[in-house]
Amino acid sequence: MPYVDGFVIAVPKQNLDAYKALAGIAGPIWREHGALSYVECIGDDVPYGKLTSFPRAVHAKDDEVVIFSWVTYDSRESRDAIVAKVMDDPRLSEERWQAVFDGKRLIYGGFQSFLEL
Repeated sequence: MPYVDGFVIAVPKQNLDAYKALAGIAGPIWREHGALSYVECIGDDVPYGKLTSFPRAVHAKDDEVVIFSWVTYDSRESRDAIVAKVMDDPRLSEERWQAVFDGKRLIYGGFQSFLEL
């Protein structure tokens, strides 16, 4: 079963087109370096919860939209190698994404799949 990296971020609505363009660059780079899949989703039904929620988790403001994305890999080992290559890839330099979203509010983590139907 695949290893999965999950990401949640808040993107200013005014930067949504720039984020989509960035994702259009990032996805093929992840795949080029060996990722099995790369998926980006724009929050459509993500209410602000009383205690927890996607918007709360990333401190989303009224003028921001929540993005949920994931990347899949063959294994944790291949993920570690692929992410190292992606982070070193000059096409995804920090300057490229800093103007699009606040990386300090990015939530991410690696997950081992245990069920797929």
